[in-house]
Amino acid sequence: MVSILFTVLLVLAFLVSVTMLIQRRKKAGITGLKTALTSICFYLIAAINLLAYWFGFLGLVSWSMTVMLLLLGAYFTKYMAVSER
Repeated sequence: MVSILFTVLLVLAFLVSVTMLIQRRKKAGITGLKTALTSICFYLIAAINLLAYWFGFLGLVSWSMTVMLLLLGAYFTKYMAVSER
């Protein structure tokens, strides 16, 4: 029961977060794939860990993919738009 509740909350938060990100990018006029790669990497981390939780492969492979995506997300921050504030 707890695992189903956890999954539902995570998927809802995931969907709300993606829609907010898309709206903010449109509002700011940011286009292109390079500026979105950090967010894409972080969303993939959430998806991979949710799948790992449900299918039981919480091992070296999922941890390695998580670390790799974290490093890629950190690397691609150089392409993010700089705030003018």
